Amino acid sequence: MQKECKVNVNSEIGGLGGVILHTPGREVENMTPGNVERALYSDILNLSVVSKEYSQMRDVLNKVTTVYQIRDLLRDVLLNEKVKETLVGKICENEEVNDIRDELLGMENDVLAVSLIEGTKKIPDSFTKFLSKARYSLKPLHNFFFVRDASVSVDNSILIGRMKNKVRGRESLIMETIFDFHPLFTTRTMNPLNGQGLSDSLSIEGGDVLVIKEDILLIGIGSRTSPEGVDYIIEKMNEQKKKMEIIVQELPLEPESFIHLDMVFTMLDKDKCMIYEPAVLSPNKYQTVRISLDNGKVVSIREEKNILEILKKLGLDLEPVFCGGRTDSWIQEREQWHSGANFFALGEGKLIGYGRNNYTIEEMNSSGFEIIKSTDVLKGKVDLNEYDKYVITVNGGELSRGGGGCRCMTMPVKRAPVSW
Repeated sequence: MQKECKVNVNSEIGGLGGVILHTPGREVENMTPGNVERALYSDILNLSVVSKEYSQMRDVLNKVTTVYQIRDLLRDVLLNEKVKETLVGKICENEEVNDIRDELLGMENDVLAVSLIEGTKKIPDSFTKFLSKARYSLKPLHNFFFVRDASVSVDNSILIGRMKNKVRGRESLIMETIFDFHPLFTTRTMNPLNGQGLSDSLSIEGGDVLVIKEDILLIGIGSRTSPEGVDYIIEKMNEQKKKMEIIVQELPLEPESFIHLDMVFTMLDKDKCMIYEPAVLSPNKYQTVRISLDNGKVVSIREEKNILEILKKLGLDLEPVFCGGRTDSWIQEREQWHSGANFFALGEGKLIGYGRNNYTIEEMNSSGFEIIKSTDVLKGKVDLNEYDKYVITVNGGELSRGGGGCRCMTMPVKRAPVSW
């Protein structure tokens, strides 16, 4: 039996005390080239290869921290009949499939938990349904293994994402239900959908929200998170009447590899970060705005040079490590496309990421990080306690085609404090 987890995340790099994953299942292959655009992928993925690559990351995490699986957590909360009815009702209403509500509620909890993720096949019990080309009455959640986006741990609270694309809305409903009702978690949720006067243009996804310190948030705006989403976060932070700095980074709207901020910037250590230089440091190309909050009010909003300049003023002098190396813009672009800037911290200076991005990994090594293969960790060939700073590399040839990296696939719920 897993111990109760009091949600607490005040940095990107504190020692990992618990993380939520969703191991990819049949929903990944429940698509065709014809619906891949709706699934938000560039391509269709091979589940057998994805599973082998994903298992490297999952099994490493199981060695170093407490891992919670969404399927297990969802199955647990469905034991509460009232919670089950409410969740199914919300899903059916939001996706306009009220005709299958009774079908879903009649399923065993194990079957329902799977169906809410992998999809529910259409039963052709009417002429209209018979003629429909759709295979699923409740569509599969192809993107759910990128579990970062639907919820964000901020201090001891959970910010529920309002996804840009309606196809992913069910992910947020599932995460909110888990955090509100699973006995393992002690936290409170903040959901834009529960507020007054919700703007249709408000969107927030977790890949755009980085908790740098207790009093510094870094947020990307672009194709997935909107300015209205930033305003919602400001509102919730002001309710706490804390002194806080929010840095907002504008992102390119295309190509799709710039989907979230963590595709161009991730924290590596107290004094190092990974950047994709053209998007983060290029002068006058993309806006960087600093917003200062104090005692429940916005004190100032002003444009500044870049993320690193602002953080330096706030006492964090970060050395950038360059995605794709420093010399060839084509290599930088290729490795960013394959999530080369997207690392997940197990602790201060202890990272996990894709090994396929050779130039990025070489840069990490030159910056003082030992490069360790995940297979060597899993076979017991290396003892991670013997290394101060390292990058564990996982195979990502197929996973990266889904459009995300190790940070995208992990949702931390507890981290140790960092002594800045």
